[in-house]
Amino acid sequence: MSTSAARTGVTPIVLAYSGGLDTSFLVPWIAATEQRPVITVTVDTGGIDAATARTLAERSRALGAVAHHQVDARADYFEQVLRFLIMGNVRRGQLYPLCVGAERVMQAQTIARMARELGSDMVAHGCTAAGNDQVRFEVALRTLAPDLKVLAPVRDQAFRREDELNYLQQRGLPLPPTGAKYSVNRGLWGVTIGGKETLTSAGSIPDDAWILTRDAFAKPRAATRHTLTFAQGRPVALDGRSESAVAIIEALEALAAPYGIGRGIHLGDTIIGTKGRVAFEAPAAEVLLSAHRELEKLVLTGRQQRIKDLLAQPYGDLVHEGQLLDPVCRDIEALFLSSQQRVTGNVHLLLQTGAAFIEGVESAYSLMAASKGVYGEAAGEWSAGDALGFSRIVSLPGVFYSRAGERAITQEKDR
Repeated sequence: MSTSAARTGVTPIVLAYSGGLDTSFLVPWIAATEQRPVITVTVDTGGIDAATARTLAERSRALGAVAHHQVDARADYFEQVLRFLIMGNVRRGQLYPLCVGAERVMQAQTIARMARELGSDMVAHGCTAAGNDQVRFEVALRTLAPDLKVLAPVRDQAFRREDELNYLQQRGLPLPPTGAKYSVNRGLWGVTIGGKETLTSAGSIPDDAWILTRDAFAKPRAATRHTLTFAQGRPVALDGRSESAVAIIEALEALAAPYGIGRGIHLGDTIIGTKGRVAFEAPAAEVLLSAHRELEKLVLTGRQQRIKDLLAQPYGDLVHEGQLLDPVCRDIEALFLSSQQRVTGNVHLLLQTGAAFIEGVESAYSLMAASKGVYGEAAGEWSAGDALGFSRIVSLPGVFYSRAGERAITQEKDR
């Protein structure tokens, strides 16, 4: 049991703390309403630098938490989630690279572990009743730690963001940087931004609401070239420098964000069945997914690619819905891992305003280089006669279909 719990005789409530408006409001509200100490835990799955970490800790204490913990889960996040999103080239709605949401299971896992270490029987989160995160957290927590009680006041009490803001202001408590205007979530795979503009399908958020790519189109910069290296589907080097996957993702975000790369607005189906819309910025994800996809085209057979594509969509759905712990995800991941044995090589990138252009790919496992033929120019392992015979055979289904139609028409006329 924690020191605080032992001293007061009351076990603490462990709050999953992002520092946004909902979780900032919950620190004093839970302490006052439940009459129990609140310990905040921030699970770092990316986007938290040293200054931000200090600010989160200071704000947590100022809001009334008896203790604050930050857990670095970036490497685990990559190993458990992101590497498979890269291997599967996973995008939701053919657009959205699951910037946030994918890490919720990781965060729930860490919160449950911390609750046990701190001697708590209750955890809390700031998810609303209208979003996806409530489902992700609840499913993961019930699967991992069914003995823990889960407190979700924002959902269960239907608090409005304006009410939360007023609650903090009236008590002179610190406010998050964006106040009640925008809901911002940031992680290793990108940023999501929700505001009044995303409540309808008509328009975009203003330029000053973007976090990573602000001014990218108003102040364009000269294009730059870079080389990204993969080994068995994993990013292992950038511009010839070997780095950890986390370091490469963070470096790519810094390189690509000023060009506005990875900016978008996703409209899709929520877990609870409604349509939802969110703005997102995913510079590193956009570069990595595009680069990995092109390298796969060079080294995988067409059938390998098609089967992988069939599994990428359901895998993305499972991750999006907080079902990462379902054993079927291990089965899909096993195929992804098997498919990546030859996904090794270099991808040459041109970063320019609004786009990451893939200039070329190279690999020792190139299926293009393995052929003696040259596409559109010269035959290789086949002759002109082979090509003619192949064309005749490939055309047979169409020939038979047309012939059958003609025969049916003739028979109808003869009746």
